[in-house]
Amino acid sequence: MRRLFILTLAALIAAASLPSARLLAHDHIHGAHDRRHDHDEARRAVERGEIRPLTELLAMVRDKLPGEITGVEIERHHDRWLYEFIVVDKAGRLYEVYLDALSGEIRRTREK
Repeated sequence: MRRLFILTLAALIAAASLPSARLLAHDHIHGAHDRRHDHDEARRAVERGEIRPLTELLAMVRDKLPGEITGVEIERHHDRWLYEFIVVDKAGRLYEVYLDALSGEIRRTREK
């Protein structure tokens, strides 16, 4: 079952710029992993240039999202990293917005 880890945006922005930033990562091919291993894997992906840092992507897409970001998760689907933003609009509707973690392209937006 997919786990969802919601973090406040302020904590994410502050932590994302640090070398030891903690992001929850899921690998949907191999199943559940130790969270520390997942964090390390995501950090190494940033260092290798496989994904962009969260702060960089937020600057690129903030104005394109349907509301305020309330949480974020990073997932790997078939060797492609995706950021999943949890977004709440002014009417209180909840959205999941999937963003390619390398290109910054919005892949899918769906209302929950």
